[in-house]
Amino acid sequence: MSTREYMLGNIAIARGIVEGGAQVISGYPGTPSSEIIDTLARMDERKFYVEWSVNEKVALEVAAGAAWSGVRSVVTMKHVGLNVAADPLMTLAYTGVKGGMIIIVADDPSCHSSQNEQDTRKYADFSLVPCLDPSTIQEAKDMIPYAFELSEKFEIPVIFRPTTRISHGKSDVEPGEVVENRPLAHFEKLIDRWVMLPKNARVRHSHLLGIQDSISKELEGSQWNELTISNGSEKIGIIASGIASVYTKEAIQNLGIDVSFLKISTYPVPQSLIKKMLEHADTILVIEELEPVVEDRVKIIANEVGLNTRIIGKTGDLVSRTGELNVELCKNAIANAFGIQGKFKTKSAMIATENIADSKMDVEGAIDIELPLRPPAMCPGCSHRAVYNAMKKVFGNDAVYPSDIGCYTLGVQSGTVETTLCMGSSITLASGIYHAGESRPICCSIGDSTFFHTGINGLMNAVYNKANITVTILDNRVTAMTGHQPNPGMGETATGEPTVEISIEKLCHGLGAEFVEVVDAYDRKATEDVFKRAKEYNGTSVVIAEQACVINARRMGIKHKPYVIDVGKCTGCKQCVKFGCPAIEFDAKGKHSKITALCTGCGVCAQICKFDAISEVGK
Repeated sequence: MSTREYMLGNIAIARGIVEGGAQVISGYPGTPSSEIIDTLARMDERKFYVEWSVNEKVALEVAAGAAWSGVRSVVTMKHVGLNVAADPLMTLAYTGVKGGMIIIVADDPSCHSSQNEQDTRKYADFSLVPCLDPSTIQEAKDMIPYAFELSEKFEIPVIFRPTTRISHGKSDVEPGEVVENRPLAHFEKLIDRWVMLPKNARVRHSHLLGIQDSISKELEGSQWNELTISNGSEKIGIIASGIASVYTKEAIQNLGIDVSFLKISTYPVPQSLIKKMLEHADTILVIEELEPVVEDRVKIIANEVGLNTRIIGKTGDLVSRTGELNVELCKNAIANAFGIQGKFKTKSAMIATENIADSKMDVEGAIDIELPLRPPAMCPGCSHRAVYNAMKKVFGNDAVYPSDIGCYTLGVQSGTVETTLCMGSSITLASGIYHAGESRPICCSIGDSTFFHTGINGLMNAVYNKANITVTILDNRVTAMTGHQPNPGMGETATGEPTVEISIEKLCHGLGAEFVEVVDAYDRKATEDVFKRAKEYNGTSVVIAEQACVINARRMGIKHKPYVIDVGKCTGCKQCVKFGCPAIEFDAKGKHSKITALCTGCGVCAQICKFDAISEVGK
């Protein structure tokens, strides 16, 4: 009987972490990486320590400390999280590690749940840290134990870069053996290595540069890169990296063409294999998602060996620098690059996700339909919607509303989300806007988990430098956007163990804020009143709007009776509909509003209705 299991990509990666014998795993939730630690934390029998850290910088440093102590460690994050962790990363490349350390950074081409499409391979190149780029879910699982071995051999951390289609795809996976021998932690006091004074850093930089050739040779001999030289008369070649290599293979098969093909899944790139490809091809098409990392390196190698091979890809706009690739896009790129006509209609432009409703696909076999627009929306009964509604009423349309990264970002439709840069940036942006001389009221919003992540420093800075702004902390008692992970304000760890519950209110007072008030997010009048006082306060005011995430509350068994509309009292003013809750609709035929089965019983709509037409079922 087969031992293969059907797994989500992130679960397969978690399995690889277990097989590799990791002893310390830390991270900060960020889609598409979150399920890795979620999976590990839910395991009943664990031979490792796992935590959700307050941000990626902290998480990377926790994992580095473990690796400095000689045990295998992993840190997880999404691509933008590496920006937060970049400070320790760059110096960790100098110090290196003792135990194997893997930095898992999940990239998100097409911005499925992110504010940018940055390419982590650039960070790998910048820091001179090796990077593994899996092409399949099986490969992703199998690469993890190898990454530990590579890390320990060269005493350097290894970046592991799954993309959304790897992390959130599903596939049959063949499990492997689990490493049972785990070393005891021992921190060796290597002052000249762990203490990066300038005199030590200069030495370690030279060491880092000195091991690059050995790392390259090691990766070239690995199983993750594959070269196939064509026996045909056409001297053309295709190089593809990571998951794009899977799409490209299928595209080549569909087109029925005979070309030399090189699959690359390691960085530094395999130079000897690239040189062999250059010797057998007059034209090489490079297919990779996002930045031309491989393409640029191939051009450099071609120049070094004195070959005039034509190298194309991002060059010539054959392969887009934005969004994800797929089989059709790879077929189009190959057809356009090598003049293959008649097999299918080509279209090199990638259709943006947000414009899909207005787009007409012209690839053969596609259905020509227009999809309805589906703007982002918060859940029925979400407390953030109620807070935004009260905020807008008090501060008005003319106020400035910086916001942050989280579920509440979906409130952009409410007119109270006017900036979203990176996690924790709402308070600091608000401060900068104020200090620039903005005279209008400024009210920013940030979630509880994001506040713990990097908002604390922002609030401290705002208070210290006397920014006259209102900071709204939307405390829904969980890290909701990424899958309902715990945070320091909940009183439990990643594994469900009870721990200290950090009081946001006391923390704000401790940071120097004098105006700090807590309000029930579902109490509309109380919320409006506290916003009025916050607006009038001269200085940094803090409003903490508390109400458990409606999804998490239901999971914990907290339920409220739904509400209903009395059609006899309803005047059809649509104020409840404008509130934006998905559970409220307008019945055009009956000319009145109605509440659907999506209602969670928050009761805010009843507080908004001026005609007392909405009440709890049974009342």
